[in-house]
Amino acid sequence: MNSSKSKKNWPRHLLQWGSLAAIIFFVSGLARKLFPSMEEVDPETLCPLGGMEALATYGVRGSLPCSMSSLQIILGLALALGVVFLSKLFCAYLCPVGTVQDLLIRLRKKLKIKGLDIPQGSIADKVLRVVKYLLVFWIFYMTATASELFCKNLDPYYAVATGFKGEITLWMSIVTVTLVVVGGLFIKMFWCKYLCPLGAISNSLKFWAAMLGIGLLWYILQLVGLKLPWTVLLGTLCLAGYLLEILCAHPKWQLMHVVKDDSLCNGCGLCNRACPYNIDVAGCKGKVTDVDCTLCGECTVACRCGALETGLGPKAKGGFWKYVPALVTLLLLGLGIWLGSRTELPTIVEEWNMEQVDQSTLKSFDIEPLRSVKCFGSSMAFKGKLVQIPGTHGVKTYVGKHRVHITYNPAVTTPEKIQEAIFVPTRFKVSTPDLSSVTQVKKVTIHTEAMPDRMDLNNFGMQLRLSGKKIYGVESEFGCPLNVHVYMDPQEEADQSWFKQIVEKKYLEMPLADGEVKKTPLGFKFVDMVPGEELMPVADYMHHIFTPFKAEFQKAVETYQGQPQFIY
Repeated sequence: MNSSKSKKNWPRHLLQWGSLAAIIFFVSGLARKLFPSMEEVDPETLCPLGGMEALATYGVRGSLPCSMSSLQIILGLALALGVVFLSKLFCAYLCPVGTVQDLLIRLRKKLKIKGLDIPQGSIADKVLRVVKYLLVFWIFYMTATASELFCKNLDPYYAVATGFKGEITLWMSIVTVTLVVVGGLFIKMFWCKYLCPLGAISNSLKFWAAMLGIGLLWYILQLVGLKLPWTVLLGTLCLAGYLLEILCAHPKWQLMHVVKDDSLCNGCGLCNRACPYNIDVAGCKGKVTDVDCTLCGECTVACRCGALETGLGPKAKGGFWKYVPALVTLLLLGLGIWLGSRTELPTIVEEWNMEQVDQSTLKSFDIEPLRSVKCFGSSMAFKGKLVQIPGTHGVKTYVGKHRVHITYNPAVTTPEKIQEAIFVPTRFKVSTPDLSSVTQVKKVTIHTEAMPDRMDLNNFGMQLRLSGKKIYGVESEFGCPLNVHVYMDPQEEADQSWFKQIVEKKYLEMPLADGEVKKTPLGFKFVDMVPGEELMPVADYMHHIFTPFKAEFQKAVETYQGQPQFIY
């Protein structure tokens, strides 16, 4: 690709390199170095394939896969809208693997490697195209049945972004990364055309009317009593997508195309050579309708006679329309991120014993933030605890905000009783008293709010440790508001204003070994300080703050049997 061509197609290259640079910026840790308060970014956060898997799992199980949120789902829907109305915009403008495939095409030219051309519509082409649909079925089936995002096991982007340290299956990741690099070096867009699950979904969405018809038929069969398993629907959609791709490779319902003025075309074939997917652009009449077209614009900038432009009608339009695909891509991405950050689907929606109660009398309340509820597994564990509490009948969890929505029977229980039942008293050692000089420990009590989780007390304890005062430990005891007992040196002074300042700090700023600071958002609230204090012997404090246990090492007992034994 020469420099003038790059300049002509600058919207695409700007988005490609911009998205790649953004990914590197976030996953490399540079973002957290510049903005310490930023939470760690999961490389899969903005992946629309993960969002589609999450949506499918929600439909099958009524729950989201572990660690997924509404952001991924909305981005998946945004990609679908782009495909239905325009084309495979994500593939052309944002996908990092697609960008790598483009770079491999350029590298092959630089190295003068003779590539392998697989003609469109050939037997080899048709056979290879089935692989990505088999992968779609496998990935969606495994994700929905296990409620774990299965694509992480083999996603080449995720493997590289995590340095092969993420939730991967190593041999799968090595195979897919190898196929991306080696396959792309010898066959143009090898991964995208033949292996990419997201490519299969995008191609199927180009035939959205047929896909919608299959979905409606399945729904009607369910209504009339023919309860077909969801795997039948999944398999039918995959099979239909594959057959439509190889037998009817020119979808009819797309709004925008690369349009061709046949009167201007001189048949030079430059557009064919420029097309990443080897589409026969020169042979098209009026407009390019091939299922592989992504509206990338490479053919239009290669055309020297002005016969090709991006537009809506049968004749080349030019002007503003050539920027529309890139602008729509940015619009959908921005809209997806904005909506996804403001809405959240529940990770689980569970109910029990509903038939035993008049549902119109049920009430509900929220607990937030409950930081131990952070994924599907921890949500189900929380539900298991709630089921044991009399009077509870349902729960929804929102892991993005660590919020739980509990449904209960007010004739049997109250929110306070439920909170007490799920509350876990916690002790946290802040520092160790100097036993050579400290004989007593002072105990003071404060009241706080927004500390429903045991991790909250740990974070508060770390705040006290960083304060520089001689504070030895903290302990939580259920109450509304929460009772927090603070154990400190008798000579240490800490009044109500000091505790308020410590409790209501917005962030826990933990210094790390490499000199950086990790900032954890808190949000605790100080209520008041209980008048008075209590002194206790340091030995009593040590016995109280540490949970006693006994462990016997049988091998050591046998080895030193008969020799003097000492207990410390």
